[in-house]
Amino acid sequence: MTSMGKTRRTVSLGLCGAALAAALAAPGTAQAGERWQPHWELKQTGTEVRFRGLAAVTRDTAWAAGSKGTVLRTTDGGRNWRNVSPPGAGELEFRDIEAFDGRRAVVLAIGEGEASRVFRTGDGGATWTESFRNTDPKAFYDCITFFDSSHGLAMSDPVDGKYRILSTGDGGKSWKVLPSEGMPPAQPGEAGFAASGQCLVSSGPKDVWLATGGGATARVLHSADRGLHWTAAESTVPAGDPARGVFGLAFRDRTHGLAVGGDYRAGQASPQAGAVTRDGGRSWRQATTPPPAYRSGVTWLPHSRSAALAVGPTGTDLTTDGGRSWRTVDTGSYDTVDCTPDFGCWAAGEKGRVARLER
Repeated sequence: MTSMGKTRRTVSLGLCGAALAAALAAPGTAQAGERWQPHWELKQTGTEVRFRGLAAVTRDTAWAAGSKGTVLRTTDGGRNWRNVSPPGAGELEFRDIEAFDGRRAVVLAIGEGEASRVFRTGDGGATWTESFRNTDPKAFYDCITFFDSSHGLAMSDPVDGKYRILSTGDGGKSWKVLPSEGMPPAQPGEAGFAASGQCLVSSGPKDVWLATGGGATARVLHSADRGLHWTAAESTVPAGDPARGVFGLAFRDRTHGLAVGGDYRAGQASPQAGAVTRDGGRSWRQATTPPPAYRSGVTWLPHSRSAALAVGPTGTDLTTDGGRSWRTVDTGSYDTVDCTPDFGCWAAGEKGRVARLER
């Protein structure tokens, strides 16, 4: 999903910003003092694959990437979807996609060894170029992120005890492995989760964060120099099991961030599934009222300093106080979520589900 900044009706609940206020001044907007109830409108995609990769470009244009090597694109708000999957990719699992506009996108396939690949298109998916194929059987790539249309990173689960970072400076046309000297050691059993395309996110020209789980503690690693040097901080999200940890991150600027996660196994409790940072990830504070269940995706609402959405297989939650408290506003199943400055908020998940937030 797009992560170049990854920022994103009631006035009394603090949804501020001139652009958002103007957008919400349309007929049907909630009156002051009422609670805004987000409403997802499902779009017919014509497929049953699971979409864990999502790139919202505008309210009209979005890309979705998922299982069976599937990539879809819409340019009319989801009324029509074009299958723009790379030829011959049917055996691959796409879990993250970054789009710069309606024509340029980079998609990541995950898996061990050569199953981890990166493809790039510059013509709306009419043609694709495979720009990276992993040849190390110990590597397993999970997520990608871009700082701008040229500079980006991809991350792999630990190789020889450290997370591996790929870097591009030409919009994903070529990639190189960064030196590992600036990466702290991984914990035993620690890894990233390729669940929503949000285990690696960026904000601004150089800051990037990496979410982990599976180890003794769920950590968030931060780099302020595009992945050359990293520091690690413990989150408050429980780990200690291969199925538990931080699954998704969102930063509205280089200091204010949200973390969501839990235990992805159906029926398992996920206490303390949300955390907040106000110092760029150096420290994390547990949400006072966290999401009630496992959540894999999170995004800030546009032009707001306090409102965000979190999604997972059992529902969507809204916070209007910067992540301190969450309330469930929808029970539909989604894996990932992304918003754009023109209030183009999209969500995607299992059985071909893609939806746009309506107001």
